[in-house]
Formats: sequence, structure tokens, C-alpha cells
Amino acid sequence: MPLIMAPMFLVSNEAMMQCAMDEGVMGVFPSLNFRKPGELSELLSRLNAYREAGAKPGNYGVNLIVQRTNRQLDSHLLACVEAKVPFYITSLGNPSEVIREAHAYGAQVYCDVTNLQHARKAVEAGADGVIAVTQGAGGHAGPDPMHILIPAMREAFPDLPVIAAGGIATGSGIVSALSLGASGVSMGTRFIASNEAGVSQAYKDAIVKAGIDDIMLTERLSGTPCAVIATPEARRLGERQNAFERFLNKNPWSKRTFKLLTQYRGLKRLEKAVLPGTYDAIWSAGQSVAFIHDVLPCREIIRRLMDESEQCMNDLNQRFSQD
Repeated sequence: MPLIMAPMFLVSNEAMMQCAMDEGVMGVFPSLNFRKPGELSELLSRLNAYREAGAKPGNYGVNLIVQRTNRQLDSHLLACVEAKVPFYITSLGNPSEVIREAHAYGAQVYCDVTNLQHARKAVEAGADGVIAVTQGAGGHAGPDPMHILIPAMREAFPDLPVIAAGGIATGSGIVSALSLGASGVSMGTRFIASNEAGVSQAYKDAIVKAGIDDIMLTERLSGTPCAVIATPEARRLGERQNAFERFLNKNPWSKRTFKLLTQYRGLKRLEKAVLPGTYDAIWSAGQSVAFIHDVLPCREIIRRLMDESEQCMNDLNQRFSQD
């Protein structure tokens, strides 16, 4: 199935990666979910052993934040290269170093992009594919609708795999993306409401209960718009940085330090929010919450998506075959 289980900060974990491998999809996790010394290397060793223990139809990969504000980038990249991670997704920066290191042993690198300009830079750097992050995505959502950005990407890069991300949580969503020319889809929010996701039950319940209008964008977590559930705490946090924060974020003398501080505070807020018994919740999610009505094992989610995709294609075939 042309599906990437998208990397989600503080959500994606080992059990989810194992399920992805078992069920024939690509599971990807953020390296920053494992920040203690040696933790990432130990996980990669276990994942490689799990994959090699028997023939697995799927695989796993690692998401690296390549912005230089990520102080663990160098050590995490080194751990990934030593473990010969088969697949990477890069986000928020220049992917050149990751691409060079990964290609040296035959791994592939796809880059998160939200527009054609960033996609061109990724292609020039040697990316093997791009993840087109569109409206409705959780986390750092793009500004353009999927039905505009995907065909534009296909026209600009006809020979490059383009993965659609944003607002997809059903089989019909997958078929829609593929009909636009996407090579596959990246899906995150649907897997927050899974048994394996290591977040609080309150977070999972919030995903199930939320609707399309319950998602807001806030700049206050990382300095760039981030999609979260509009909980009372998120509304108190607000959508935009104030004038002084925007000045610090753009001033060449202060922007690096201020971005580090903003991201550190945002990270701590998100860490606190996923813990049980937390009421001051900042929960990342995309607008696809509108289609999520239950918490299921990842295996059942993937198999349901396969069934829904097949049913959708059968329905479309019947419509087009009618006289």
C-alpha cells in the first residue's frame, strides 16, 4: 500500500514502526522522540533486528529536523548512518548533508516541502522524492490545497516521486491523492488515535471528538504556523507572535537564539501535554480529525484503509462504466 505512517513528535514509537513493517507500509519516526544518550542507536538496532528476523513487506525510516537549531542533528545523523537507516524524511532546513550521507550507502531521502520553491531546492540537493505538505496537515501545515499543489508538483517534476500529506485519513482520501498524480500518501493524525500511540487517552479522545473547525494554527510553538486542537490552553496561547516576538524572530542578531528559545518552550509544552492527567493541553493534529471516530490498533487502521481504498476505486469504476 502506498502509505507512509508519518513521523509525529512525541507520538511515533517502536511499536508503530514494527506494525508498519508487518503491514507493508513505511513507518517513520522523528529522531527527536529519542533524545537521551544512546537511546536512538539502541532503537535503530532493535528495528533492524526486527526487520531482519523475517521477511517484512514494509520498512521504517527516520525524520530529521535539519534546521541548525536542532542541536542533536549531527549525533542523530551519525547514529542513523552507522545503523544504515534505509529511508529518511528531512524537515525545516537544508537536506544536503543528509542526502550525501544517505546516498553513500544507498538509502533514500524524501524532503518535506510546502511549495514549489522549496521543492526545487530539495531536487537540486539530490532528494529522491518530496513530501508535499498541504492544507489540513497536522504540525507545520502548508498553505496550498492538495488538489492544487500535487498537480503543480507533478508538472514541475514529472520524474520525481511526490507524496501527498495533509487532510488524509480515509481510503477515499488516498484514492483522491493518487488520482492527482501522487505516488503515495503520508498520514499522521489518524495514527494518533491508535492503541500503539504512546500518548494520553485524553489526547486520543480529543482526536476522536474534534471536528474540522476544532483545529487552529499557532505560531507560538515554533515560530511558524503549527496545527493544533483548539483546546482552552491553545486558545490562551494564541495564534500569532506579538510584535516584539516577530522582531526577535527576524532580526539577524537575535533570530537564531530566539528560535531556539521558542522551539525549546514549544517542545516542553508538547511534552507536558501528552502525559496522562494533563489538562493544560496543546495537542498537535490536522483537520482530518473530522474523519476519525474511533481508537484502533494500527494494524486495523491500515487494513481498513486498504478496504476503503478498494471500495472507493470499485465505486468509481462503476460510475464511469455506466451508460
